[in-house]
Amino acid sequence: MDIELLSPAGDLEKLKIALLYGADAVYVGGYKYNLRAGAKNFSLEELKEATNYAHNLHKKIYVTVNVVLHNEDNKGLKEYLYSLSKIKIDAVITSDIYIISLIKEEKIPLEVHLSTQASVTNDKAASFYKNLGVSRIVLARETSKEDILKIKQQTNIELECFIHGAMCTSISGRCIMSNVLTNRDANKGACAQVCRWTYQDEEKTFTMSSKDLNLVNYMEEMIKIGVNSFKIEGRMRGIYYIATITLCYRRMLDALLNNTLTKEKKDYYLKVLNRCANRQSAPQFFNHLPDYNDQYYFGRNEQSNQDFLGLVLDYDLENKLATIEQRNLFQTGDVVEFFGPNIETKTYTINEIFAKDQIINRANHPRMIVQLKVPFKLNPYDMMHIKIND
Repeated sequence: MDIELLSPAGDLEKLKIALLYGADAVYVGGYKYNLRAGAKNFSLEELKEATNYAHNLHKKIYVTVNVVLHNEDNKGLKEYLYSLSKIKIDAVITSDIYIISLIKEEKIPLEVHLSTQASVTNDKAASFYKNLGVSRIVLARETSKEDILKIKQQTNIELECFIHGAMCTSISGRCIMSNVLTNRDANKGACAQVCRWTYQDEEKTFTMSSKDLNLVNYMEEMIKIGVNSFKIEGRMRGIYYIATITLCYRRMLDALLNNTLTKEKKDYYLKVLNRCANRQSAPQFFNHLPDYNDQYYFGRNEQSNQDFLGLVLDYDLENKLATIEQRNLFQTGDVVEFFGPNIETKTYTINEIFAKDQIINRANHPRMIVQLKVPFKLNPYDMMHIKIND
């Protein structure tokens, strides 16, 4: 069975990283009609380049057109949709009934995926959107496994489910808290994430924040009940996060489908996944209604780690010399790991660091270019991070 692994891409570099590290498809946003205004996003010319890049790898690209439309947003919408069709993207992701109807009435040659913003959690709503011409439904994160199974049985439509990443305190992100407190419109891509702020009442501080979503332990069950696409959240995330999360799920999914995913492998990947984010994670709504174990109520500890040490730019096979762009401090004596889509994760102890033909003890300047003597072959876009204990 082919199960799609779908990764986020906030810009062209992240798109290339996601596809290189094992995504079958990526989802991106253009400059307009897109709920991630804080990402770099893509111009039409960049979308054309991205689509050609993905298609040359026999992979897919989906473009979000998922804002809540106001009257002023309709200006230029039809022309934008026609432009996307000419670029030959694989689908648009939208929740607005008017956009879906416009595509069908104008016969714009675009496949339509229903955004999670539509908050579909039941088979009747799924049937309604299928009859409108939607070919895939991105289910609400609040959908239970029983709901997913019934939707699949009643509609037999393609289903896409988030498997990893941030959660929203409100149903499928349909929130106005940001608007009220900061005048930033969450439903037009400018959420200030006020649910993650800390508040104070007369007695104590409190928060309304959800822990992240993590469904590693339910991947096999999700396949059995009819999920077609595993979706990773994170168009605002950096290349290390996208590479790490995508590669972990790629290797777990392949091993699962080949019946070779052991508990030891899964535990290792879980450890890597949990180190990659700054919040704890939970299965959320999949297995039961979330409770106090799945939320932050009275404070939380969110610390960004410095695991990502460097990006491999080049490897001199003859001299066994790796050229590294530094991303966080490392020094001689550090035990690190190299990982990438085409190599096994390997441990390495840093003995010498070369910078401009000089030996140094520390790589402590942002994005400085250094070289390391590495006895095994590396490839451009492989990465170096601190050693993850087994």
